Amino acid sequence: DDSTSRLPQLSVGAITHPEKIAAADHQTKPPARFTEPSLVAKLEELEIGRPSTYASIIRTITARYYVFKKGAALVPTWLAFAVTKLLEEHFTKLVDYKFTADLEEELDEIALGKASRLETLKSFYFGEDNSHTGLHELVTELGEIDARALSTFPLGEDVVVRVGRYGTYIEDGTGKRANVDDELPPDSLSLELAKELLAAPVNEDRELGVAPDTGLMVVAKSGRFGPYVTEVLPEDAPKSAKPRTGSLFKSMSLETIDLAQALELMNLPRVVGKDAEGVEITAQNGRYGPYLKKGTDSRSLTAEEEIFTITLEQALEIYAQPKKRGRAAAAAPLKELGTDPASGKPIV
Repeated sequence: DDSTSRLPQLSVGAITHPEKIAAADHQTKPPARFTEPSLVAKLEELEIGRPSTYASIIRTITARYYVFKKGAALVPTWLAFAVTKLLEEHFTKLVDYKFTADLEEELDEIALGKASRLETLKSFYFGEDNSHTGLHELVTELGEIDARALSTFPLGEDVVVRVGRYGTYIEDGTGKRANVDDELPPDSLSLELAKELLAAPVNEDRELGVAPDTGLMVVAKSGRFGPYVTEVLPEDAPKSAKPRTGSLFKSMSLETIDLAQALELMNLPRVVGKDAEGVEITAQNGRYGPYLKKGTDSRSLTAEEEIFTITLEQALEIYAQPKKRGRAAAAAPLKELGTDPASGKPIV
């Protein structure tokens, strides 16, 4: 009836008397992060990419550190936000979903021999009369890009996050800075946490001594990828000059490392010797831990300290054993497309 469907006439200053007050709890949950399968599903929905390119798309965004994996989830990085900001503000058309999907169709036509790749490239680069702007004109009229503004994200109270040349950091209004852990999801970096990081004591570079072979000071310091040692180049050193560096082993610390250890780290990889055919064997550290390398053949070591202690005889014994291939197990497919009618095997 009218009493429930219409509000009564109200005037300024009128007093209302509630008939009933009820409490309701409602929490808005953010959308779930993409996983590899859900990202592929979204790409399919947008008609972007093809089954043959999905794996390379995921490899690319991971290798360029636009995302990192936390469990099964793909977590975006501050670098990804900065790149997205750049593309959306200055290359809007090139990141438009429909434009990308249409271009995918053109590429399919080229693959089928129904379209000319040269005409497609010409259209993409130079554009077409009044229909769309080409890349050449887009870049020519781009103007100045404020890289600092694009890579800056406010947290509040004059505290900002910046994506710099050597990683992500926070900065306050006084210019004080603090590095941000690469594995910290952007949504976990609150203003309160930023203040804690800015208030934490800063680890000063620790001088270890002068390298006898170069005459340069060697320091131990904390960096984006953990503690390391490096040489300090003179101010007048050419831009092409690169100091020797070396990451500390897990068993080492910035407080206890000495000059001798630092020189060993900076001189890696270490030449262990040569095999009977004259092929050099080296010991070095990598993304997956310490290992030996002989040509294209690499073998894992059990501890980082072995890099400095393993002998040629021990290395040859390791190479005499059959190579273990446990790490080379096939990764789970991004998507199963069906069964091959000829072989009966799944197509992934």
